[in-house]
Amino acid sequence: MPSFGRTRELPDPPPCPPGWRTGPPDFIVVGAQKSGTTWWFRLIASHPGVHQPDDQRPELHFFDRFFGTWPTMDEIERYERFFPRPGGSLAGEKTPTYMSCHWAPEMIRQAAPDARLIAILRDPVARYVSGRTHEERWLREILGDARDWTNETRWVEAAFAKGLYAQQLAWLRASIPADRLLVLQYERCVADPAGELARTYAFLGLPPHQLRTEQLSAPRNVTRVEKMGLEPQRRALLVRLYRPDVAELKSLMPDLDLALWPDFAE
Repeated sequence: MPSFGRTRELPDPPPCPPGWRTGPPDFIVVGAQKSGTTWWFRLIASHPGVHQPDDQRPELHFFDRFFGTWPTMDEIERYERFFPRPGGSLAGEKTPTYMSCHWAPEMIRQAAPDARLIAILRDPVARYVSGRTHEERWLREILGDARDWTNETRWVEAAFAKGLYAQQLAWLRASIPADRLLVLQYERCVADPAGELARTYAFLGLPPHQLRTEQLSAPRNVTRVEKMGLEPQRRALLVRLYRPDVAELKSLMPDLDLALWPDFAE
């Protein structure tokens, strides 16, 4: 079994029942991290035209493992086996770090050329706080006293970079045709989940399907620890440093509603 660039291996692919098929995923939620991707994937999977194995975690982290090598045909064939579905059903995955890995979009294009990609963007400062809170909990639980400031510096650098959406969107557009890429705004999804989900279903070629209000509003992966605070100086710095990228993002995504990102409102 290949190492995939990490010590933790992928799980075994789920079984494919007789009469079903496997193959490249029909859709992939590619990011951004801490922007409601788990919640949105579950809403997509709630459509009767989508199949998601109950015992399979949707976050595969397949392409982000290949930071130093290119996936072989055998590895791509193994990836395809993670998506068994009955005839007429769609199957997909979500890995929110794909968007921030510059190599992932091109690998996705080659491995799943017909897949439709969904990106969800959140206020970059709010995303930074949520991402750092998540990482701080992980560092504390996993590393404990073995934490090293040089490694933590890399975590903070990465947390900032994940909010530079304009560059990441450019990476996606360089490899993925425009008609196969849907970019959503997290805050719009929260404000109008039914409307934005209808857009998502239509983008995936699924017929309309209405979910119950409690299904739409039930968030996933809720942070169960107090969110990390930001000193006023650090917050002001983040806003200043993100502002040029947000301006570039607005030029790439004219329907971006900056009123929903108050620090960057026009």
